[in-house]
Parts: sequence; structure tokens; C-alpha cells
Amino acid sequence: MNRFYYYLILINMVANIIASVPAILLHYHKEGTVSSMIMGIIAGVILVTIYTRFFNSYPGMTLPELLQKTTPKWFYLPFVFSLAILWFVAGLITLITFTFLLIRYLSPEMPIMQISLTIILSVIFGCLMKTQRVLFTTEIILLITSPLILFIFYKAYTSPNLEWDFVREAALYINKIPNWHSFSSCFFLFLGVANLFIFNRYFTEKQTFGWKQISLITCIAGATLFTTYFIPIGFNGFEDINQLVYPWISTTDSLRMDFFVIERVLFIFLLFYLGIAFISILIHWHASMEFLRFIFKFENIKFKGNSIGKFIPIPFFIAITLYLVNELNEYQLFRYTSIFYSILVFVFPLMVLVFVFIKRRMKYAKS
Repeated sequence: MNRFYYYLILINMVANIIASVPAILLHYHKEGTVSSMIMGIIAGVILVTIYTRFFNSYPGMTLPELLQKTTPKWFYLPFVFSLAILWFVAGLITLITFTFLLIRYLSPEMPIMQISLTIILSVIFGCLMKTQRVLFTTEIILLITSPLILFIFYKAYTSPNLEWDFVREAALYINKIPNWHSFSSCFFLFLGVANLFIFNRYFTEKQTFGWKQISLITCIAGATLFTTYFIPIGFNGFEDINQLVYPWISTTDSLRMDFFVIERVLFIFLLFYLGIAFISILIHWHASMEFLRFIFKFENIKFKGNSIGKFIPIPFFIAITLYLVNELNEYQLFRYTSIFYSILVFVFPLMVLVFVFIKRRMKYAKS
């Protein structure tokens, strides 16, 4: 598979290590999180396989284009609009989460509206780029941030402060019945593959996708979930781990760089992880913009010969984000995020039925 395909999946997994996913998993640490993680990996890998093989059958074609060829307007226009909302909300959750993190740990004196507006404007600029340039931006930031983030994970695994007895205690709860909220948050990590709805236009040639690729994705997902859940427990203990709002912040603050300019790993981790969050929001909002562009034909909206249609969603994105940043608190964000993940568990498996219908109609069209 093309390297950019793995970027789409990896970004969604890694960006949520510090966001809401670990908080949800650790909140239900005695109520079946471990078994939920196993079920989440199985269900997620199956979904990734189905989605990848479907889009691999139609190189260079986006989902809206396939829907336009095979379904009536009354179906695909509202359907694509609902997808635009889902992708916008997914990026919005990451943006609000990192706004709260920045104001709590890096810049507590700065107004929250100013922080969020700074992130929004930088992301909005990227959303207006072409899909190919978004992928290139993703690669550049990953190449810059990944080595240090991997080094921080290495420091966490080799730290003397990591108590493996706590990890073993947490693993003993594998016999508990899977928890729905833990399962949905694990399942969300695999939904980076759904970005193929738009980004498949870049993959104009049929890719190789077999057991090697499936095994690689499974290993990455397993390592990501293990790190997300068990490492904070190893540093902070098992009993009261569900009381932490940001478990990975407490974890990285337990690490030290002995021979570096900045001793506390927390500040380095936050700054570099901000790059990962930026890419995650950029991918989600770019896809949302593309869905809206397909519906409303923004390229046809012109003023004095200049196309201005692509700028129309920007005020709505900014206004909604600033309003929610100002109104929500961390508890509400946690609760609404959990509900959103639960909704996605139903939405994306049901998409397979749409794929089956498209495949049948495309087969008849060819014949």
C-alpha cells in the first residue's frame, strides 16, 4: 500500500493517545476495558479490510462521486451532508481538547478564545489546500514529530518509575464483560481508513492489500492501544486512575530528560503532539470541506470572475468552534465525545451496506 494510506490510519490512532480515548478507557478500567480493547481491535481490523478493499476496487474515485453515479439526488445529497457534519465534529473534538490542554498546561494566562482562534486559522488555511498537498503536509509533520514522540514512548517503557505490577493487575480484568463506551473509543481509532472517502482520489492506481498489510495494521493498533491504556496505569497506579482528566499528561510529567535543554518531558511532548493534533484536525476538516464543496458546487460561486465559494464554510466553522469552546467544560466534552464515538459504531459498519449497493450498481453499469 502507498505510504500515505498508512499515514491516514496512523494519524487517527496516534492523535487520540492524548485526547479523549485514554480518559474513556481508564474511566471504565474495572468494567471491561481490556476485553473491549480486544474486541475493538478485531472489529476495527475487519472494518479497515472491508473499506480498503472496496476503495481499492475504484482507484481515484471518491465516495461522493461513486454515490452520484449509483444513487438518486434525494439520497446522496443529504447523505454526503451528514458525512460533512461527522468529519467536522471529529476535528472539532480534537481542536477543543487541545485548546483545553494548552490553556491548562502551557499558556494559562492567554484567553481561551485567542488560543482556539489561532489553531482554527492555521487549520482553515490548510483545509483550502488541494488533497495532494494535505497529504504532503501530513508527511512533513510526521517526519518532524514522530522520532521524538517515539523516543518519549521509549523513555516511558524503560523508566524505573513504570510499575509493571500495576499493569499486570489491570490485565487481570480481562475476564470482565466488554464495556460499550470503551469498545466505541477503541473502534474510533480505526476510523482513519474512512478518510478514503475523499483521499482515495490520490490513489489512482490499484494497491496491494493482503495479509502482510492487515498484520501490520493489527500490530500498530495493538501497540497503540497497549501504550494508551497500560502505560498511564503503570505510572499512576490502578485504583484511582479514573480520576485523572488527562492521564497522559500526568504520565509524561513523570519523565525527565537528564541531558537536554528542557528537563520536563511534558512541555516537549505537548508541543510536538500539537503538530500531530494539527494534522488530525486538518485531515478531518479538509474532508468536511470537500464534502460540502461536492454538495454546493462552490467552484461555481464567483465574484468579479474570482471563485469565492470555497471560503463560504469558513465563518460557520469559526463561529461554531468559538461558541463551543466558550460554552463547554472538560466534563461535558468527555461526555459528548463518548456519545459521538457510540454513534460512529453504528454509522460506519452500516456504510458497508452502501458499499454493497454501489458495487452492484457499478457492476450493472459496466455490463
